[in-house]
Amino acid sequence: MFKSLSPGAIGVKATLSEGLTLAGAAGFQGLDVNIREVARCVREKGADHVTGLFCDAGLKIGAWGLPVSWNGPLEDYERDLRALPGMAAAAASVGAFRVSQWIAPASDERPFREQFRWCLGRLRPICNVLKDHGCSLGLEFIGPRTLRLDRRYGFIYSIAGMLGFCEALGTGNTGLLLDCWHWYTSLGTLADIRGLAPHDVIHVHVNDAPAGVDVEEQIDHVRALPSETGVIDLAGFLSALNEIGYAGPVTPEPFSGTVRELPAGEAVRVTHRGLDEAWRTAGLNSRD
Repeated sequence: MFKSLSPGAIGVKATLSEGLTLAGAAGFQGLDVNIREVARCVREKGADHVTGLFCDAGLKIGAWGLPVSWNGPLEDYERDLRALPGMAAAAASVGAFRVSQWIAPASDERPFREQFRWCLGRLRPICNVLKDHGCSLGLEFIGPRTLRLDRRYGFIYSIAGMLGFCEALGTGNTGLLLDCWHWYTSLGTLADIRGLAPHDVIHVHVNDAPAGVDVEEQIDHVRALPSETGVIDLAGFLSALNEIGYAGPVTPEPFSGTVRELPAGEAVRVTHRGLDEAWRTAGLNSRD
């Protein structure tokens, strides 16, 4: 696995070229991408231009977020679905095969089984398009109990639940976007991770949690940098992923107000520093 930067996840606005420069300077090994920008670059300059940018920077290509309003109005969903084959083809042409998307853990509209069927109906066509281009979709469960308390109907919020959903999709190219925050807030264990196969994990997010807050009271968008508080056993989390043979990108997503106020270069450096500390504590080679 490798340390990958998503500039937007730490509040940094950057073009593809700027992101590559920032990531490389801070010690990251890869960069997550905006697939719309990548598709535009492929269309205007060719796939070799994009792969050349990564090669020159000495970085790997990470994951990209699903560019489909999959749970929105039908008109928006159908519009985005029509555009997806072109973007998936562009992604495949540059070796970007990992896609990610989160799924809400509760709703006010549909009971669990109805929501399950509805989500299958929306996501299965997306998965089939991605499969046509060799891409896999990582689905993120959302763990915090606080996001379910005031909603009428609960939904998936754990590793086991999301893997069951992936199996029901039946397309063979789905797995987890595994975020240590959601693993922690869903009361996940290292045994849960060790029970996974490498293909079960498509993408990984890392962060830490505020100290002095009970796990059942954690608020989703109030997080901390990797290794900042030690509330989340990030070293154990990374070690378990290494044990199962996960080989993909590991991307910090701290939602830190402090980091967002820093200049871009410094924000990227302090984010890498926290991830690198956990990396070394987990006994991983800095080049792994």
